[in-house]
Amino acid sequence: MKEMEQELISEFELFDDWMDKYNYIIELGKELPMIEEQYKTAEHLIDGCQSQVWLHADYRDGKVIFTADSDAIITKGIVNLLIRVLSGRTPQEIIDNDLSYLDAIGLKEHLSPTRSNGLASMIKQVKLYAVAFKATQQA
Repeated sequence: MKEMEQELISEFELFDDWMDKYNYIIELGKELPMIEEQYKTAEHLIDGCQSQVWLHADYRDGKVIFTADSDAIITKGIVNLLIRVLSGRTPQEIIDNDLSYLDAIGLKEHLSPTRSNGLASMIKQVKLYAVAFKATQQA
């Protein structure tokens, strides 16, 4: 997981200004592992996001696999920043990750307040899925 985080940090270091970084986030949105249409429901909608963001998690072989979509292209990129690092990890790895790479790339300080709130809601939902899957492991 740390290797993936460092890879993202390095990718963002290639750009000098935030307009280029925003464009890169938009490009990342195009690579988002897309949620199946059947999961684009109110149940999978993340509360607290200005745009619509759907997040689905599957639990396979002890790992959490995330897919998502959004009606806003920059938001697709933001959610992909989470999924790229956290998808395919164990629930405990997701719970323990402090997501410091988001600070390292400067994302939080360059988002509008509404997008920052949306990011916090996405993080909360990803962690809730991990906690729920961990609880099923122990049951």
